[in-house]
Amino acid sequence: MLRGLVLRFLFGVAGLWIAAQIVPGIAYRNLGSLLAAAAILGVINAVIRPILVILTLPLTLVTFGLFLLVINAFTLKLVTLFLHGFHVPGFWPAFAGALIVSIATWVGQALAEPRRGWK
Repeated sequence: MLRGLVLRFLFGVAGLWIAAQIVPGIAYRNLGSLLAAAAILGVINAVIRPILVILTLPLTLVTFGLFLLVINAFTLKLVTLFLHGFHVPGFWPAFAGALIVSIATWVGQALAEPRRGWK
């Protein structure tokens, strides 16, 4: 369990690093701020994101789940309010960065969880 948590965290850090390399405007001050950004994003995704998903469920259903990408962008932008060493300049960079981080954490989660066969 702890191994899986650490792996997901590291893939989140990698996703933020890749997003900072690819998306213009996303920047971090140093490795410490990148690690802190990943930790804060993890807490926001664990606490605030489920509330946002429930509150926006009708809109998410109407858009066939695509509104979840907007929620992910909002949570990434929210990190900048709590951490001054991490910067996301606006919605579209946050959207692109959240997409990259989501893919990286998805890969991390797939690798962290044990494979289950068909039943």
